[in-house]
Amino acid sequence: MPVSSRKKREPGSQAEGKGASKSLAPYGQNPDGYILTFAEEFDHFNSRRWNDHIWYERSNPTKNYAVENGVLKIWPQRDAAGQFFNRTLDTDGKYQQTYGYFEMEAKLPRGRGVWPAFWLFAHPGERRPEIDIMEAYPAGEGWGFMDRSGMYRPNVYAATVWPGDGRSNAEGKAAGFVMYETHTDLSAGFHKYAVKWEPHRQTFYFDGKPTMTVHISMADPMYIILDLWFGGASGLPDDTTPQGKDNAFEVNYVRAWKFK
Repeated sequence: MPVSSRKKREPGSQAEGKGASKSLAPYGQNPDGYILTFAEEFDHFNSRRWNDHIWYERSNPTKNYAVENGVLKIWPQRDAAGQFFNRTLDTDGKYQQTYGYFEMEAKLPRGRGVWPAFWLFAHPGERRPEIDIMEAYPAGEGWGFMDRSGMYRPNVYAATVWPGDGRSNAEGKAAGFVMYETHTDLSAGFHKYAVKWEPHRQTFYFDGKPTMTVHISMADPMYIILDLWFGGASGLPDDTTPQGKDNAFEVNYVRAWKFK
């Protein structure tokens, strides 16, 4: 499994150089079945591709994200008011797709209160279709573990499908939900999180291994979200939550393919 914090290349999958990413295939999938449609390798932060806030909020002026050495980093940070704040990077209005294979390689942050996620989403009218490919809560009961120093670390994450029919989202009822125990510290190295989204089925993968299949019909085009939020099952962050780049949600790449 990939564990380096620097940009990684699978043997034979990609030559170095401009435009080489076009040859990339989904990890563990037959490359003959896919066409690459989105390849973010994070050579720099591209504001023409990414927004730095979700559509219903304003961007917090405290900077807590950057691209360094080919890796996107989003880290816990208090703002000018002394509060931890959510940071969302998304492609809303800039890239969306219906069906295909969506993959991220990332290392997760540690500590109480952190809530990293990788998901697909849309907000047409009052509807909110959503596919959560990965979300983790290091401090939530059953979600993570405490190391010998007393630090909370993630070893479990969830994948969820919300059909976006209005009622199920409002009632907090997901069509599919699974907590996947990885038996490894997800803040110690990079791993691949993915979904294969077909017209009537969504199959989730961890490092190329299928973990869950949900049979739900979803046809809305959805955009990509990467975020570091706080709360949920992980509780509220506090003075024990490490701040700064050394505790970032680090994303090596995000890629998407359509079916041939």
